[in-house]
Amino acid sequence: MEAYLDNSATTRCSESVRDIMLQVMMEDYGNPSSLHLMGKKAEDYIKEAREKIAKTLKVTEKEIVFTSGGTESNNLAIIGSAMANQRAGKHIITTAIEHASVAAVVGFLEEQGFEVTILPVDENGQISLEELEAAIREDTILVSMMQINNEMGAIEPIAEVGALIKKKNPNTLFHVDAIQSYGKLRIYPKKMNVDMLSVSGHKLHGPKGSGFLYIKENTKIRPIIFGGGQQKGMRSGTENVPAIAGLGLAAKLIYGGHSEKTEKLYELKKMLIDGLYKIGDDNKCADGSCGVVINGIDGIDIKETAPHVVSASFYGIKSEVLLHALAAKGVYVSSGSACSSNHPELSGTLKAIGVSDELLDSTIRFSFSVETTKEQVEYALEVLKKQL
Repeated sequence: MEAYLDNSATTRCSESVRDIMLQVMMEDYGNPSSLHLMGKKAEDYIKEAREKIAKTLKVTEKEIVFTSGGTESNNLAIIGSAMANQRAGKHIITTAIEHASVAAVVGFLEEQGFEVTILPVDENGQISLEELEAAIREDTILVSMMQINNEMGAIEPIAEVGALIKKKNPNTLFHVDAIQSYGKLRIYPKKMNVDMLSVSGHKLHGPKGSGFLYIKENTKIRPIIFGGGQQKGMRSGTENVPAIAGLGLAAKLIYGGHSEKTEKLYELKKMLIDGLYKIGDDNKCADGSCGVVINGIDGIDIKETAPHVVSASFYGIKSEVLLHALAAKGVYVSSGSACSSNHPELSGTLKAIGVSDELLDSTIRFSFSVETTKEQVEYALEVLKKQL
């Protein structure tokens, strides 16, 4: 048996998404910029994908810009808005637990002369609204933060953050990295005062190399890719029509029966956490120092955290050793962000939430999708118990 529990890294592309992509690649393969019938067919796929995505967010089609994925979306949002608004100020606010595709971009802008404030988080990975309010200034042009943390599943209060930002400084733009939250939570940017929102297709059973950035109408932002002026000049380059068609369908499918899917994910999460605690109790040392620690759920209900992510630290065993032992038995998990696996220094999430030095290198991330089953979670727990 196999148990793929690394869905925050990537999900399996759904069969219907594969089929529409194959149709576009092999049959309706025209360039959407071409004026003939084949070009029109390709253009229609892009239009339909925009409509499907816009409907999930309750925004307009023209506010959706297709990209190559979450990293490009984050780069476009942050660099594009910073460059366009730097005359109004050069102050940017972000958090201590951002993905590298935000943290590295903000670091680049700091090198260009921008001033950056990094908000700390508590033991559950959540920012303080009071500290955010105090950090917003007249020259603050951008606040950028993720809605769901990719490593330990913290959910930031995006609606409250958006309202606070616009109350303190209506000119400050709010960018949300929704790469882990789109498809898991209901997101309505206009109600939440979100100006820009990044999404990646391969996190929701769409294709890798696909994504989009929601840009609220009239938001001041510059493109960072120049060329033929596709997508009204915001993102030049011939559109990846097969990936866009697949992304549009994946977006529609992931929000079908959304409440039931979310409830199932929380059931799996509770099942895994209960099982991990039992394993921990069975492996406790006399002084109580051994066992298992679940990160990011201190004193809060699991439904206040992401439905699909569990971060667990194991006393006495390195995460790399445990990861390979589980993989040998067909259980696939992660030791953190897949994007940072070759550069662990890029991830400060565990340090930011106060994980002890003893456990920093002993932490595993389990992550589910709508395809995950109870049998897979049971099997993973069974295999894990034998390794500890």
